[in-house]
Amino acid sequence: MITIYGIPNCDSVKRARTWLEGQGLAYQFHNYKKSGLPEPDLQRWLAELGWEKLLNRAGTTWRRLDDAAKAEICDASSAAILMRAQSSVIKRPIVAWADGSLSIGFSPELFALHARL
Repeated sequence: MITIYGIPNCDSVKRARTWLEGQGLAYQFHNYKKSGLPEPDLQRWLAELGWEKLLNRAGTTWRRLDDAAKAEICDASSAAILMRAQSSVIKRPIVAWADGSLSIGFSPELFALHARL
């Protein structure tokens, strides 16, 4: 089963869901704003994808942080603390594919590659 993690009003999440539906691929959606950010999943993402890739420095949540708070994010531990407190700072969508692989973000090419695995 494919699992998409994100928030429903995110444009990238909407495009990802639409693409999967258009391909007839079943998936489950985990809204981490509503259902929480599962700690085992966050730890896996940090380990496999890296905190630098997970941290959305282009998003509104990051831009609203003061410079001191931004300066404190220097490793996986400090990034995880921020991600737990403000899950919107995580890039979206995170996708756990049926084969166990993970991806961040959406593009038709990326999804086509993973969907064929």
